[in-house]
Amino acid sequence: MEERAGVRVGRYASPHVERLTERVSLDGREIDELTLSRALDRALDAYEAARKAATPAANATWFDLLTAAAFVIFAETKREWAVVEVGLGGRLDSTNIVDGEIAIVTNIELEHTEILGKTRAAIAREKVGVLKPRAVLITSLDPHDEAGRVLQARADELGSPVIRPPVDAAATIEDANVALAGAALDQLGEMGVRAPALGGPSVGAWLIDAETRAAARLPGRMERFDIDLGSRRVPVVLDGAHVPFNIRAVLRDLALTADLAGRCVAIVALAGDKDAQGIVAELGKRASAIIFTDLPGSSGGRSPAELQALAASLGLTSEAEPEAKLALKRGLELATRAGAWLIVTGSLYLIGALRPAIAEATKAPSQARQALNPQQASNSSK
Repeated sequence: MEERAGVRVGRYASPHVERLTERVSLDGREIDELTLSRALDRALDAYEAARKAATPAANATWFDLLTAAAFVIFAETKREWAVVEVGLGGRLDSTNIVDGEIAIVTNIELEHTEILGKTRAAIAREKVGVLKPRAVLITSLDPHDEAGRVLQARADELGSPVIRPPVDAAATIEDANVALAGAALDQLGEMGVRAPALGGPSVGAWLIDAETRAAARLPGRMERFDIDLGSRRVPVVLDGAHVPFNIRAVLRDLALTADLAGRCVAIVALAGDKDAQGIVAELGKRASAIIFTDLPGSSGGRSPAELQALAASLGLTSEAEPEAKLALKRGLELATRAGAWLIVTGSLYLIGALRPAIAEATKAPSQARQALNPQQASNSSK
């Protein structure tokens, strides 16, 4: 709605890929470091005051402080509306302080089960905790689905209408998300939100055109680069999918593009709480080679050796390279040899560690041939 409609909108999302400032945007533009630092100063001052007064806020986490800083920015810049993504679950998430007029629940799969619960129904109870009395719930989950029943029951308790936009079973991830976003815009239009920049009509799904869809794409989510390596251009896709359902959907959608329809080489890092067996099994259906690496910047990752052993138990051959950048070089070498494309997946931490080098190689092919030379990869992996 930002520039096209003329509505002052803020967005708060997590995690970031490369820069902390990615988490907050105003009118579609990422905030600058100074704006974020000033807001964080205010949040930290409040945190110190809470510690001195021994109030419950003394237990605030780093995520809580970032959330508070985002809301400070929205208040100071007089946002009319904000799109707020929950961090984990929903019911107990610090973002749930927002008295949202619309709650959107997308797909629900088994993730963070040690915190949210071990069934889709249990996770749905946590997710729907963001729904406020008489607010509108928008979801693609069928009311007869295990998780969808939980959402419907809670909405009934709160007197909240439920909107389920039609989403074809064969819809791509982006098409499904567009359907949900369009339903939210239609609802805002019914609530009287107008588009002053376009003469004042009610906002609605009609605002989502091809340009808007392109501008809304986030880094590290089915993001494509093409790297020239000598005689061949290797397509490289970055996607932070970390549950089997998402990996399967990502590979399905990518196959709709001709040069991504064939076999791939996968570079993978996974956190310890992920369904490693399910994820590796899904990748094994499309990958001619899998390279496991460490989870950069985190001590909670599964070791490459452990993942390699898991792959072997599934009848899949793989390699282990703990250093992420060396894994990238090896992946490009294997993709070049096989005439395949390369996917980097399993964690946004991994995406964040490798994206700058991949983006730079895309901009400067001659430098890419030096920095990501397959022969160098072969030598360094011995």
